[in-house]
Amino acid sequence: MTRPIKLQNSGTSGNFRRLVPSVGFPFDVPRRLRAFVRARETSLVLLAVVIGALGGLVVAAMSALVDLLHMVLFGLGPGERLSAQAHLDPSVAILVPMLGGLGLGLAGILIAHRRPAREVDPIEANALHGGRMSLRGSLIVAAQTVWSSGVGASVGLEAGYTQLASGIASFIGQRFRLRRGDLRVLVGCGAAGGIAGAFGAPLAGAFYAFELVIGSYSVASLAAVAIAALVGLLVSQQFTSTPLNIFSADIIAISGHDLTLAAALGLLGALLGIAIMRGVGACESLFLKWDVPLAFRPALGGLVVGLCACITPQVMSSGHGALHLAGIIDRPLGELAMVLLLKAVASIVSLGSGFRGGLFFASLLLGAIGGHLFASGISTAWPGLVLDPRAYAIIGMGALSASIIGAPLTMTFIALETTRDLQLTAAVLIAVVIAVLVTREMFGYSFATWRFHLRGETIRSAADIGWMRDLTVARMMRRDVKTVAADITIAAFRAAFPLGSETRVVAVEPDGRYAGIVIVPEAHAPELAPETPVRAILHNTRDVLLPTMTIKAAVETFDEAEAEALAVVDSKVTRRVVGILTEAHALRRYSQESELRRRELFGET
Repeated sequence: MTRPIKLQNSGTSGNFRRLVPSVGFPFDVPRRLRAFVRARETSLVLLAVVIGALGGLVVAAMSALVDLLHMVLFGLGPGERLSAQAHLDPSVAILVPMLGGLGLGLAGILIAHRRPAREVDPIEANALHGGRMSLRGSLIVAAQTVWSSGVGASVGLEAGYTQLASGIASFIGQRFRLRRGDLRVLVGCGAAGGIAGAFGAPLAGAFYAFELVIGSYSVASLAAVAIAALVGLLVSQQFTSTPLNIFSADIIAISGHDLTLAAALGLLGALLGIAIMRGVGACESLFLKWDVPLAFRPALGGLVVGLCACITPQVMSSGHGALHLAGIIDRPLGELAMVLLLKAVASIVSLGSGFRGGLFFASLLLGAIGGHLFASGISTAWPGLVLDPRAYAIIGMGALSASIIGAPLTMTFIALETTRDLQLTAAVLIAVVIAVLVTREMFGYSFATWRFHLRGETIRSAADIGWMRDLTVARMMRRDVKTVAADITIAAFRAAFPLGSETRVVAVEPDGRYAGIVIVPEAHAPELAPETPVRAILHNTRDVLLPTMTIKAAVETFDEAEAEALAVVDSKVTRRVVGILTEAHALRRYSQESELRRRELFGET
């Protein structure tokens, strides 16, 4: 399919070089090759193959680095998992994460001096920045994630996988100067390749990209994302075995009561997920309340993780070694309950204190343990009800992860691809739907969007709303505004602005400050005495727009003022008139941009 090459693209054309983050690489794609890629949909698929392969390499490289750190710092042998250890030397379990956290905190202070701006993750990049990410910043985040997991902090690597893979995808897309919609898809391809390689699940990787990074599913993006996920899996498997050790060799029988209990487990998973997400925010607030310096917060978090690891090493790092279905089923219930509690505490404190990483894999482990405890509790209460703990471990895994991550289809496909059990997947689907529904109703956020909320952002998903921020009043207003002194008489105004010459005129004070708006037909009303001052008929004397307002804020201001047009002033202090904007024009521009994004979404551009 050949697509027309657009010379103009709102939000990226003209100022493209200014908007592209500085990554320190002089590389640029020749113009003819850029035009070839931009003109053909299949070219985006070819780029997706490259991005998927790089995503698989990212997974292999980061996993190998973490394993190396575990071998050096904790004395593990090749192939051993930190969270699978039965016992750790208490001094090592405490000192390594504590000193590692101190090093991370000090490094973070140094990085902040050189890069004061906060790094953008794939979800935020696609929601607000049209897919633009910094490659250098992504490398820093990935390195921090590797170090955090390597020193034993209870965080997952999946956030680092998607950050770096998507950052590479964004860098390549920017070098090709892709359209905003295509760049967002390519960022999703990076995330799909990383997740598919990490979990050995290409369907889950693809739908992770659709649900969390791109924010929507479309036929136009299906081929690129699916191929990136598949290639990411194939490349990753050449270097590492699939790390997700949940596999049921036998088909698990699912009956009617299992589906009902799956719904109940979904409800409990949502409640636990909300508690964990709020716990991370509360931990951050506690550090702020205690006024703990930023450099020392990870060290304190590492101390808490180390103390928990002295009781059970299963709380350390991502938990890959601890998440093994047979190991979970065979362990005493009291021990599992302790692991559940300590792992939740360790994950909350690790992320709340400043360690880099995600909650994806931790939620899988916690959900699996919680599902097994749920089944055991029900079986104890109703001895005649025989429940398979393997099934409920997997159902609980999906329910809690869906609540925290906010991706129900992703978790459903992880269950399907790791167990190959379609009946069990149906029960998982019920649980994840209930979990996501309850979480959205009671909490309203996933873990990623909850972190944005704590920073003051209003992002609820990766759906592209960045164009609304780019569409400002300054871009929409008319600058050739007609002004008149507010102290002149109606007679003078009628002489200067005959009926039909203008619709409205902005009145200003003697010092140039905004005074109000004069409706020209109203000034020519016969009942008005000629000696009446114009000031007597001014409208919207306090209602103004600012050039930096977004289209959303502008429309809200029009609604509050009940006005068809408002003056634009330079600031609320000086109130110098710089333009005028009508509500009709603002809504028309909004509709045009909305239609452009809709066409990009369905591949019609």
